[in-house]
Amino acid sequence: MVEIHIQNIVASTAIAKELDLNKIAKSLPSSKYDPDKFPGLIYHINKPKVAFLLFQSGRIVCTGAKTIEEVHKAIDILCKTLKKAGQNIIEPEIEIQNIVASADFNTKINLSELSLSLGLENIEYEPEIFPGMVYRLEELGVVFLFFGSGKIVCTGARRKEDIEKAIKIVIEELGSRGFL
Repeated sequence: MVEIHIQNIVASTAIAKELDLNKIAKSLPSSKYDPDKFPGLIYHINKPKVAFLLFQSGRIVCTGAKTIEEVHKAIDILCKTLKKAGQNIIEPEIEIQNIVASADFNTKINLSELSLSLGLENIEYEPEIFPGMVYRLEELGVVFLFFGSGKIVCTGARRKEDIEKAIKIVIEELGSRGFL
């Protein structure tokens, strides 16, 4: 099997019934908050390297983590930071929204031939507009980007197991058609 690299995990949760974004912005000078441009406060931490979007409703989005453990660690750090800033924080129930992964088949792929072979109902391929081929694997709810270099990107999964299963299906399909 090819080596799969998790590039980004997006998670969301509620950490409070309400967040005072103005107060948070004052206590976290590295944060960015301009409600005229965007209703959320943006906050970054370096270990693990993630970005947060915080909303007045108490909901947050965490992006940039490479593992589920990093997601939990980052949200724990955020909750502790916000408690120190005077916010009433509740126990988060973290939900993974999207996992983006990449892999390399280490072989060139003729995308024109592949798009015809896989059938047009699940394919988007317009090389004049975008150099990659979009392939939707409906049964797992994931989307692949294939590139002629043999590199792929998989997005839309909510569990690492789903990415592994999807890539296994793609390897079988491409192998049975003589592309791998």
